Formats: sequence, structure tokens, C-alpha cells
Amino acid sequence: MHAKSILTAIVVILATRAAADQSLETTFRSTGPTVLAAFDAQRQVIQKCSAIIYDGRSEAICGVVISPDGFILTKASELKTIKKLAVTVDEKKYSDVKILATDDQWDVALIKIDASDLTPVVYAPTSAVPQGTWVVANGTTTRTHRRVLAGIISAKIREIPTAGGGALGVKLKPDAQELVIDDVQDKSGAKDADLQKGDVILAIDGKPVVKLEDLAAVLKDRKAGTTAKLTYRRGQEEKSADVRLMARSEMSEETNRNDAMSGSFSERRSGFPRILQHDILGAKSITGGPLLDLNGRCLGMNIARATRAESFAIPVEDLKALAARLLKTP
Repeated sequence: MHAKSILTAIVVILATRAAADQSLETTFRSTGPTVLAAFDAQRQVIQKCSAIIYDGRSEAICGVVISPDGFILTKASELKTIKKLAVTVDEKKYSDVKILATDDQWDVALIKIDASDLTPVVYAPTSAVPQGTWVVANGTTTRTHRRVLAGIISAKIREIPTAGGGALGVKLKPDAQELVIDDVQDKSGAKDADLQKGDVILAIDGKPVVKLEDLAAVLKDRKAGTTAKLTYRRGQEEKSADVRLMARSEMSEETNRNDAMSGSFSERRSGFPRILQHDILGAKSITGGPLLDLNGRCLGMNIARATRAESFAIPVEDLKALAARLLKTP
């Protein structure tokens, strides 16, 4: 064999061995059986106290079981897109699911299934844990069993404001004598409030608006995530609706390069009063589910996958207060 060919072969062999030496055996990788076995106690807790919410046969989001008789919290904005709703808790599937209440500020919905003797989460005494603390969330699911994803708390608790001011999400008819809606943007608060083309906006929060300048003046200091009471006319009938103001980035279909390389992320990932950030690398379907500490206690509820390395959870103190408030909703 030619000397140059022999040298090339040796280099290839050494490079292959070096790569193998730097690679963990499959069992010791982050999703390998040896690593997952270390979190089996938390997996058993998640098996009982988390819900999997389906759209038909596809897993959509997760949920937090908060009572033995079938009350569950989940992510509201993702729930709205589900066409054929079903819920699995432990190994049992429920097709009769009622949506009882929502909280737009936190993007949380309360749902109910006809069940008894469920295992609710045990709340941790505080969410004020050190950065670097191990946490566990629900990962993929086999037909009957949960798997887990592990990570760490990666930042201090903080507010995640929505970038930009609040917008209704409508286009107005140009050159009209009134504020006539010409188009309603998909994924907007106006769409959720059932505003339609041809509706005429009359007032915002009781303040009459006739011109575009009037509308802009009323909304100029309003933040995304807040709600505006809209009075409008449809045909000869006067109506009103509560419209959640949204940032234009929430309603936009455009994806920047960072998002494109981050994989699946939540459509709503900002506008939260307080969040607990962790680095669990999961799909957006982990949202709505519990975030557990190593004692199997609930530190919070996953509410958004923001980027590849940032996921947000509602801290346990806020989650408990939110659950109590939604349970009292008539």
C-alpha cells in the first residue's frame, strides 16, 4: 500500500477512536436508562399527578391534577386549538372533558373530568430554590406510562413582560366614516372574542371612539396581556366583548432565525407576572404539566417553552392562589 494511503487510514482510525472515547455510552446519556432510573421516584409521582391532554390521538399538552375529583389545570392558549379533546390520567383515558374557567393573565385553564380518587400534586413549601436545583417534568409518554425529563433551575424568579404595546388584532376599513372592521387577525384577542368583518367599534372601556386617532389615544398606554371592554355594533344590534390585547409579535406568523433553530416553542411565551425558569430540553407539549423537585413536590406549572434552553413555570405560590381562584369561578 502506498505510504500516503497508509497514513490516511491511520488518521481515520485514530479520529474514529477519539470520537468514540468522547461519546458517552447510550445508557449514560441524558435520556438513557441509567440516567432515567435515577429519577424513577419522580416518574412515579408524575405518572399519578400529571395529565396528558390529547387532540384526537396526538399528545398536545400536559396538565396538573389539583383534586381527587378530577379538577386539572393546563395551558389555556394551547387548549383553544384542540379540536378533539381527551385527557389521560395515569393509565385511564377520559373523553368527557369540560372547560370550566380560564385566566388570561397567566394563560391557564381549569378543566374537569368525571373521576374520583385521583392523586393531586403535593405543593412544595416555596419556589425560592437555588439556581442549579434539579427539577423534573413530564416527557414523552408510552401508551400507558410516563417518562421524565430532568434539568435545573437556571435563573431567578422574575416577570416576563410582553414586548410592545397591546393591540386589538383588527384592520379597519380605510376612508370609512366609522371604525369599521375590515379584517380580524388570526391568533388575536379580537378573534377569540368573535369580532367579525363589518362590526363597527363604538367605545373602548366606556370611552366613545369615532376616528382612528380616538382608538390610538385610548390604547397607547395599554400593555399586552391586559383586557379591554369593547362596545361595537353588528347590524342593528349593539354588543360588547372583553378583548385580550396582544403584542404584535404574538400575532405574527414570522419566525426569526433563533426561533427557527430552537425547535418547537410555545406560541405565547411572554406576558407572565412571575416565572420560574429552568433548562429542561423538552417540546412545547410539556407545558401545562407539573414541575417537580427531587422530593416529588410541585414547584410550579410549566407554562411556556421560550427557547431551546429556556422553559418557564408558574411558581407554586402563584399556582396555588390561581387554583383556588379558578375553583371558585361560578
